[in-house]
Amino acid sequence: MTTSSTLDRTLDPVTFEVLKNAFVTSVDLMSEQILRTCYSFVIYSRDFSSALCDADGNTVMQGSQDIAVHVGTLHFQCKAVIEEFGEDINPGDVFAINDPYRGGTHLNDVSFIRPIFADGTLIAFAQNKGHWADIGGSVPGSFDVTATEHFAEGLRITPVRLWHEGRFLADVAKLLVANTRSPEISMGDLHAQAEATGVCERELHRLVDKYGRETVTAAMQEVQDYVERIVRQRVAALPDGTWTTEDYLDSDPAKPEGLVPIRVSLTIKGDQLSYDLSGSAPAVASFLNCGYGTAFSGIVAGTKTFFPDVPLNSGLYNAITTELGPEGTVVNAGWPHAVTGFCSGPYEKIMNAIFELWSKIVPERAIACSFNLEYLLIGGRDARDAQHPFFMWYDWMAGGWGGRSTKDGATATAPVFGVGLAVQPCEGQERLTPVLTSEHAIITDSGGPGTHRGGCGLTKGGVLTDCDNTVMSYCCDRARSLTWGIEGGLPSIPHGVWLNRGTPDEQFLGSVFSNVTIQAGDSFERPSAGGGGYGDPLDRDPAEVVEDVIDGYASLERAALDYGVVIDAIDPEIDHFVVNDGKTRQLRQSIRESRRGWLTTDPEEVAERYRNGELDMLDLVRRYGVIVDWGTGELLPTTTTQFRSLLQTRAAQHWT
Repeated sequence: MTTSSTLDRTLDPVTFEVLKNAFVTSVDLMSEQILRTCYSFVIYSRDFSSALCDADGNTVMQGSQDIAVHVGTLHFQCKAVIEEFGEDINPGDVFAINDPYRGGTHLNDVSFIRPIFADGTLIAFAQNKGHWADIGGSVPGSFDVTATEHFAEGLRITPVRLWHEGRFLADVAKLLVANTRSPEISMGDLHAQAEATGVCERELHRLVDKYGRETVTAAMQEVQDYVERIVRQRVAALPDGTWTTEDYLDSDPAKPEGLVPIRVSLTIKGDQLSYDLSGSAPAVASFLNCGYGTAFSGIVAGTKTFFPDVPLNSGLYNAITTELGPEGTVVNAGWPHAVTGFCSGPYEKIMNAIFELWSKIVPERAIACSFNLEYLLIGGRDARDAQHPFFMWYDWMAGGWGGRSTKDGATATAPVFGVGLAVQPCEGQERLTPVLTSEHAIITDSGGPGTHRGGCGLTKGGVLTDCDNTVMSYCCDRARSLTWGIEGGLPSIPHGVWLNRGTPDEQFLGSVFSNVTIQAGDSFERPSAGGGGYGDPLDRDPAEVVEDVIDGYASLERAALDYGVVIDAIDPEIDHFVVNDGKTRQLRQSIRESRRGWLTTDPEEVAERYRNGELDMLDLVRRYGVIVDWGTGELLPTTTTQFRSLLQTRAAQHWT
């Protein structure tokens, strides 16, 4: 239980509320500053976060637009600076760190931390973390899927001082940016991020001048106590118990095919939340691993989703205990395991698993699995310029969130990894890089079928124009561990990149690869998945299926195959579609009688029918539970067995 000391309050309610919101404003001002001064298109697209920490490094407040992946890591990095420099922290200092083994995320995420003093006393730290488009390493963009140790991923920055008592240490800064492929951009972001922390410092000095140092520092502690008190009160009102589930990575390159489990248990006892991830698989032989900071971040972000009105600070962390098990697992990899791909690997799997656990505890707010974050990176030389400068096309997509207990999932939405992320404008990408966007559209039938449909994903394609010495890398996962439904709902679609699709040179590159050579004239396309469905698709109102067809979210064919709804197209040009009630009743009854049997059909027979063109991808994953290599059609027997088990648990056992 919360100790009595944490319930002590010295501030009057008005002053407390004013300062609580002022702390949020001080962080949001950092965000506004970085948006206006950053050099990187990636940071400009909101891949950054800021925080105000107290003198011990505990998070006092994060901003209203910060991305989830940085949640739960910023205090670790602030504490690492305190541990490293101790008493040698001075007014005018600014420190940098990106070390994933000191509680950070991955090497691309570089934090700048400024101590804040008042009356000669250290009272707080301001921090800004931004994703640099390149931090060195073996491939442009620093996302090398084949990396097994961090040495191939780029520059690891342990806590280092960049400003000393207001004096800029240019030699240290030049050393850092010289290890990136775009040192001018990196240096610009370095100054922009450091100056953003200065904005927070000035705002905190204003508060101290108005309210006094002791009042401001008391408020920093009380806002943490406030959050912890709210969370514990709400948890105490829930039933005690333990809930367990698991999600998966697609594979471990060092082992035979098969899904890689990430097991998550949640225990509620009194007012305490406890998570246990120690049953997860060993670290994989790629960069799809989590450090302890990002695993904790996934736990915090997943939990915070079910406490949306509660401010975010260390008070929430105090109400959570976490057991990750020993180092060397996929959720607690430890030095020197590669971890850059954590964001597409275990991170969102942890979040979605926690969504499922809380959906059982608070079923009125249930949500199925959401699409997986994905990055496509193209780097090379821009032949549009006579100097052939280096370019970096760095892209992520929106996609579909899971169906909910009362409504459909959101379509074309930022990933749960970072809801504040902006979709990068095609016009800006085309101006900065020799890549022309050829398509960007919602994918029909990509939302997982359910009583409440998952949101739809997108497809995006491009063509390389004037470029030399260019390579492509992709970080996603979920080509095999598909975005899943719950309570009877069905999965979405597989991720993966196609190169030169529809030509004799067509090639399916998969959902995780690095350093693929491409050249001017090559085209590419990839989907983002939709969300999983919630509830039995055969219970969806046929009128809602008709609306899906009108909106382009579902095709007439899949309306029948997935929902058992037969729709007559009277006049498609004016969206005149009518449900055939008699045929719909017959088809739904037929599907009810057959669908469990489909999940026991010989997988090799199903795969052969897919290779022959008799069945399509959605037939395999939604009807038969069969996973193949989507490029060759080769059956993946172990993965199929695991995938079918998941369908039985999350879907079939809930069917009437």
